[in-house]
Amino acid sequence: MFEILKREEMAEGSVVLNEISAPRIAEKAKPGQFVILKANETGERIPLTMADTDPKKGTITIIYQVVGKSTNLFKSLQVGEKYQDVIGPLGKATHLEKVGNVVCVGGGTGVAVIHPITRALKELGNNVKAIIGARTKDLLILEDKMKAASHEFFVCTDDGSYGHHGFVTAVLKDILEKEDIQLVVAIGPVPMMKFVCKITEEYKVKTIVSLNAIMVDGTGMCGCCRVSIGGETKFACVDGPEFEGHLVNFDELSQRLQAYLAEEAIANEKYACACKAG
Repeated sequence: MFEILKREEMAEGSVVLNEISAPRIAEKAKPGQFVILKANETGERIPLTMADTDPKKGTITIIYQVVGKSTNLFKSLQVGEKYQDVIGPLGKATHLEKVGNVVCVGGGTGVAVIHPITRALKELGNNVKAIIGARTKDLLILEDKMKAASHEFFVCTDDGSYGHHGFVTAVLKDILEKEDIQLVVAIGPVPMMKFVCKITEEYKVKTIVSLNAIMVDGTGMCGCCRVSIGGETKFACVDGPEFEGHLVNFDELSQRLQAYLAEEAIANEKYACACKAG
């Protein structure tokens, strides 16, 4: 059992932070890796990339958006309560090195994932610019931490309620036009990562993305997380979750995610009808 030591509701309660006691995972985990969590015996297995780790305290931090039955169950857990299972660290860690000028782009809860990567790239001596975005000011997360983890910091909101009025891609394009950038790391919603890659491909800048493919076992056995990378089938859980963005078939990834959401909606509707009938 894995105890929740800290709990914080963010972004108007739609995003929740948990700091969890998991000493063996915290000792080995590196930026970019993820864990699979299960709240209880009947709960669903949910993969989440770690937002932070503290080997000395023996803790890992996850940040998740509340979107369905399982994440609502997670949200119900309070400090002192425990997750039944936390498995990890899983996936390949981010390849970190000093390359020069780097831009880290985070959207939505992807900011939680890109934070430890941004911090590590800065610690290695890179000149790091960070861009984070959300639909509106109230949905922004980890603003102070991302600012501290970078040399230059930009905020975007779709509705113009804070920072740049518009998408993160507009700020990124402006930077690429003015400066020589060696690497872009982008993590967030699939459409955001897709259009970041379209822009960086024009400027021939290497781009790394983290793919949120559907996962079940996290060991490459089930095949649910398969993605097409440069025309080859890869498994996000063991070959990723990070890949060279210009090789990713984002359209296929989007179709697979939409198919899952459609099936989940049908299942939820059937469940609701059954409850009414009962």
